[in-house]
Amino acid sequence: MEQGKILIVVPAFNEQNNILKVIGDIRSSIEGGDILVVNDCSLDATSATARAAEGVKVVDLPYNLGIGGAVQTGFKYAAVQGYSYMVQIDGDGQHLPREVNKLRETMERTGADMVIGSRFLDVQSFRTTWTRRLGIKVFSVLFRVLIRTKVTDGTSGFRMYNRKSIELLSKHYSDDYPEPDAIILLKKNGLRICEVGVEMSRREHGTSSITPLRSAYYMAKVTLSMLFSCIRTRW
Repeated sequence: MEQGKILIVVPAFNEQNNILKVIGDIRSSIEGGDILVVNDCSLDATSATARAAEGVKVVDLPYNLGIGGAVQTGFKYAAVQGYSYMVQIDGDGQHLPREVNKLRETMERTGADMVIGSRFLDVQSFRTTWTRRLGIKVFSVLFRVLIRTKVTDGTSGFRMYNRKSIELLSKHYSDDYPEPDAIILLKKNGLRICEVGVEMSRREHGTSSITPLRSAYYMAKVTLSMLFSCIRTRW
């Protein structure tokens, strides 16, 4: 992979207490990559804190678009700026930048267009709450039925993309809880998907937007979205 052609996109909402550590870990673990923090209209000092880190690019969204809009901003930036690869590392500190080497090696070895970092493949890792694990298992069954593909961690946002997937997802990416939809979209358009086991950690500060009370709503919404994505005409 060419040096300088990898963009690390960090979507962030109210992550002023996490963002500098995330940036520091990226710099110490990933050589030759540029860092883009997409500040999703945070209400705290996320933007100012990120801008204080030398050499980090920051995009401030004028409205809160959610994870889908923030990540698609990264795809659009990567597409326009000519990056060959893009890595998504969330701003909450759960994704470990040192594990990006596994994504990179897997992409090089398999020729996949997208590599997903999975908490459930041959690793001992923080695996989130039991309600979310149940949902992930349900999604795994849906992937087998809908696109005949085994995906063990379909909601993982820890991913690496090549130029083909960057170009497609810069144009078509779901606004809300987009990770499962992106898998179906790429698969329907003939792109290759692969997983590799990675370690993740608990968020150090703040709380997840998906609370136990919202889990049932999340499950229903994502399931319907996956079904619609499957019947939608390919792009």
